[in-house]
Amino acid sequence: MKNIVVIGAGTMGNGIAHTFAQTGFKVNLVDVSEEALQKGISTISKNLDRIIAKGNLTEEQKAETLGNISTFTQLSDACGNAELIVEAATENQELKLKIFKQMDELAPANCILATNTSSISITKIAAATKRPEKVIGMHFMNPVPIMKLVEIIKGYSTLKETFDAIFEMSKILGKVPVEVNDYPGFVANRILMPMINEAIETLYNGVAGVEEIDTVMKLGMAHPMGPLQLADFIGLDVCLAILNVMYDGFKNPKYAPNPLLVNMVTAGKLGVKSGEGFYDYSESKKAEKVAKMFMK
Repeated sequence: MKNIVVIGAGTMGNGIAHTFAQTGFKVNLVDVSEEALQKGISTISKNLDRIIAKGNLTEEQKAETLGNISTFTQLSDACGNAELIVEAATENQELKLKIFKQMDELAPANCILATNTSSISITKIAAATKRPEKVIGMHFMNPVPIMKLVEIIKGYSTLKETFDAIFEMSKILGKVPVEVNDYPGFVANRILMPMINEAIETLYNGVAGVEEIDTVMKLGMAHPMGPLQLADFIGLDVCLAILNVMYDGFKNPKYAPNPLLVNMVTAGKLGVKSGEGFYDYSESKKAEKVAKMFMK
């Protein structure tokens, strides 16, 4: 497989496109607007510059990477020769099902359809298509160009050949693929989100402040980033969506989102993406400082 389509030019989508393109794959990056696409390409360019600054990439390799990416606002124009499509849209079940139905109708018969969902059932997504045997979860971690882990999730009907192809492709990308079964939240978020939710609960109950909670987890548990700061980077709306999927899937109160999280999302305090979450990112220098710390 050499021809890849990535749907979504946001944080995860542009990171996935970057990773494939830097490894030598031809990537068609798709989003609904030219503005979103240009923002995604700009992010990729800046991230490549960071790699160059560390001495791990040349200017020629940057140019080659960017040259491997083409942008499209229409999926129908992007996937005619696709061998793999990776969907990286917002963590919204209805939206993903709609996109997968379109992917199935437009993609060649031999094309594998993958989703970067962090919690939604692969089996349910596959059921929206006429090729469930070729549907698979390919859950990258953020920031994609740096983080090694990829959760590979089989749906109920996913063929072994499909799984093996994606598992081996992940290795070519320089990632460490891990086989995971199709349960809400998979492994990463089934463990991570209850921890983030408990950190919010601790704040909600007045046990300690935001920085104090994060400091305890960073210095006491050797976490590179505290859970509240991490939630800001993930996006509080994404955290809420994942917790809701797990709560609906397991019917277990331990996955019920804390009221503070619900209220913050309702108020539009989504973390880094909105300029404010548990921390204030309204000043550009503050946001840049935190981003550099996260990219180390």
